[in-house]
Amino acid sequence: MIPLEHPILLESFAHIDRSVGPHDLFPQEYAIARRVIHSTADFDFLHLLRFAPDLPQAEFDPDLPEHQAIARGIESLRHGQTIVVDVNMVKQGIQGLVQRTFNNPIQTAIDFATTADPGKTRTETGMDRCIAQFPEAIYVIGNAPTALLTLCRAIAAGKAKPALVIGVPVGFIGVLEAKKALSLLPCPQIRVEGNKGGSPVAAGIVNALLMLAWRES
Repeated sequence: MIPLEHPILLESFAHIDRSVGPHDLFPQEYAIARRVIHSTADFDFLHLLRFAPDLPQAEFDPDLPEHQAIARGIESLRHGQTIVVDVNMVKQGIQGLVQRTFNNPIQTAIDFATTADPGKTRTETGMDRCIAQFPEAIYVIGNAPTALLTLCRAIAAGKAKPALVIGVPVGFIGVLEAKKALSLLPCPQIRVEGNKGGSPVAAGIVNALLMLAWRES
């Protein structure tokens, strides 16, 4: 098996483990949280990450809702599912590990739109086009809340059925609304509560899932 974890990374993880101490997360959840903390040096993410579906009407095992997102992510990565990201910074953060593991195709929404459609952002426009081509992809949104809202509307309308949604846009305008819209959908999802998030967070989540999937392959 290809060694994927540099000794410095493992040393950083050990430091994080000592700093965190006892916690209530399941092992796979903690692996994702630890990777995000490593990417951001922000221990708040230990308490801000959410793994869902968390709705009674979700079409998944109601006894283990917190594991559905992780299980679906691992399964989809191992089977080579396309990953759609909102911006190139997320792509840059994951492509190295993707190439060393399952070589999933990576599509970047903003690259699908050289100009924005009327009344929309470029990322929103590109996301519309990605949804049409890759309705069952893994969607990873770390920057643009408009892209996440576009995806949420497509899911609600039955135009998209993503294998997993990682919804962690950062900022103040439209961010809380986009995350709230995602939280109301019965689809496999990993999100961050509040205004925090960003491309490093999104990439950290994907890289953690890749490592979990690689260990099980």
